Amino acid sequence: MKPIGPLMWEHRLIEQMVALLRGEIDRITSKNTVNVILVEQAVDFFRTYADRTHHGKEEEILFRDLAQKTMSPEHRNIMDELVREHTHGRELVRKLVEAKDLYVNGYAETLPHIARELKALVDFYPGHIEKEDKRFFFPCLGYFTRAEQDRMLEEFHSFDRNMIHEKYRTVVENFLGKKVLRPAQSA
Repeated sequence: MKPIGPLMWEHRLIEQMVALLRGEIDRITSKNTVNVILVEQAVDFFRTYADRTHHGKEEEILFRDLAQKTMSPEHRNIMDELVREHTHGRELVRKLVEAKDLYVNGYAETLPHIARELKALVDFYPGHIEKEDKRFFFPCLGYFTRAEQDRMLEEFHSFDRNMIHEKYRTVVENFLGKKVLRPAQSA
């Protein structure tokens, strides 16, 4: 398997969440109500799965390794764009949380803001995913040997194995207001 395989599979799940949120936007605009639990779960999905897990593998492994290669100006520009887009995606989620929190705290007039922020997210991801899938991932494989690709794939798997621990350690740390001891990393 190529290291871009898991990244592209993750895109398919992100696309399904985007489709689900399109339905929620329709519900908000037609029924003037929001499923707050769905929005909260979507925020967790985008923060943990799409950003920390998926974008984490891209930025901390794939892009890190690509930065060590002599890349074409086109591919380097696309990689830089993708990093900026990841930052933009984080900002979109932050704005969604802000709108949702206002709504939950009794500001019903912010309902259209939730719809607007959801729309911004669902408009953003398809183009971002298409850029990675069709213009970036496949050409970038050419910069790596088979052995480098295999090592990267194993690093992706290790990254994923650690994510569940990172997520819930952060939950505990947020409630305690301090860092929790981390077990020693296994080799």
